[in-house]
Amino acid sequence: MSGRLRRTGTLLGEVIVNGQALRRDQFQDCFSYVLQSDTLLSNLTVRETLGYTALLAVRGGSRGFIRKKVEAVMVELSLSHVADQLIGNYNFGGISNGERRRVSIAAQLLQDPTVMLFDEPTTGLDCMTANQIVNLLAQLARRDRIVILTIHQPRSELFQLFDKIAILSFGELVFCGTPVEMLEFFDGCGYPCPEHSNPFDFYMDLTSVDTQSKEREVETYRRVQMIESAYKESAVYRKILESIESTKRLKALPMVPFKTRESPGALSKLSVLLRRVTRNLIRNKLAVIMRLVQNLIMGLFVIFFLLRVQNDVLKGAVQDRLGLLYQFVGAMPYTGMLNAVNLFPVLRAVSDQESQDGLYQKWQMLLAYVLHALPFSVIATMIFSSVCYWTLGLYPEVARFGYFSAALLPPHLMGELLTLVILGMVQNPNVVNSVVALLCIAGVLVGSGFLRNIEEMPIPFKIFTYFTFQKYCCEILVVNEFYGRNFTCGNSNGTMTANPMCAFNQGIQFIERICPGATSRFTANFLILYAFIPVLVILGAIVFKVRDHLISR
Repeated sequence: MSGRLRRTGTLLGEVIVNGQALRRDQFQDCFSYVLQSDTLLSNLTVRETLGYTALLAVRGGSRGFIRKKVEAVMVELSLSHVADQLIGNYNFGGISNGERRRVSIAAQLLQDPTVMLFDEPTTGLDCMTANQIVNLLAQLARRDRIVILTIHQPRSELFQLFDKIAILSFGELVFCGTPVEMLEFFDGCGYPCPEHSNPFDFYMDLTSVDTQSKEREVETYRRVQMIESAYKESAVYRKILESIESTKRLKALPMVPFKTRESPGALSKLSVLLRRVTRNLIRNKLAVIMRLVQNLIMGLFVIFFLLRVQNDVLKGAVQDRLGLLYQFVGAMPYTGMLNAVNLFPVLRAVSDQESQDGLYQKWQMLLAYVLHALPFSVIATMIFSSVCYWTLGLYPEVARFGYFSAALLPPHLMGELLTLVILGMVQNPNVVNSVVALLCIAGVLVGSGFLRNIEEMPIPFKIFTYFTFQKYCCEILVVNEFYGRNFTCGNSNGTMTANPMCAFNQGIQFIERICPGATSRFTANFLILYAFIPVLVILGAIVFKVRDHLISR
């Protein structure tokens, strides 16, 4: 009924609202659904959370209209006193569990639903908070709304709050009617509710099948069948059927109360999502700091280990430079992967829920995250390059420094984008961490050409290198560092001719040996390297489209 299972599943019976049967694709437009778990962004305030939801749900509303709508919903759900408090989570403070549940309800109310479905709204709440939530839902039902909920072990004081109570057992309707009719029906079946007992608990036990033993299972199953048969022959059941049929026969049927469907356009939604993602993540100070300096921390380890590259072939001038480039190309995607694994799963969970509410599509959340990550990646790469490039003594030219920074930015971004793509297919972030790490290791081992010359590889591996961004990045960095550089080889007492390593004292010799023809492909390599970014973004959008399809199943 919530419209979550849009493409599969067997639907028996009809869903009729105001005497009109709904098509399956209309369920989501008519019913609002609140899950039993609250999926909210912890670094936004209550007012911001509801404000962004309203901007995603309402088209063409002015700021004043949106503000008034949000304030009205907060007043209705008694949230005004915590409007400017952060949602929070289990790791730091924030609002209470009951208030989080009310925020989830408020987010649905912003879409102006008439029929609201709640999946065990009291789950995880203490008795007092659960009582407050059910009383709140009863108040909503008195304000021209239909509230349908499943509930787990409600208190006896809540019994009279429900207008109708339905009991299901093994998928069959055992009873449906008012609380008074419920007491009378079971009393007529010979099962009066004992004094001082909770009617909910007593009748749920009565209509449940006990599977502890075969004898008890048969006995309780027969009892349930007897109660079910008695209900279908009761006056309560006939009255409900007559009410449904009489509504169908009305000449002028009331309109079906669909939710507000005038939502903003795709670009407007993307803008709202980008602002929301950025504000939520920018308040996570530790995450921002680590995003900006984790590359630098990795670079400082290299600096302290190597201090400064030499210009003497016999003292490791070539070996040290190749090791540096290998380390940089291998580490940059990994730091990008850490960002996505730590920050995106929460956004993914929010988009899974809100996309099923019809607020936007999952790929829009993905694109908002990518756009938010771009400036952070550029800044982090520039900080890393500015310190490492000049400290380690790489080619002393400003233009070469620019090429160096521009070549390391795509691997950092690609590590994050590749992780986003895998997160669209794999739910567990730890598994994604391992998969992306293995892919990046394979890419740098095969594609760099440092471990084994690409020209000497078997044909399958040689073909594979063309699909790795590491190949193009390494060729750019090798040309950038070695082109035009001349090395020394020992002192002037004849060492140069005595040692075979001295035969390679020009940078161009190493370029032609490691990656032949890379000098002429310098610009093309840049273009291909940066082409990986939109390709991965498009692939991610496709994966999240498929994810939307699979979740709806």
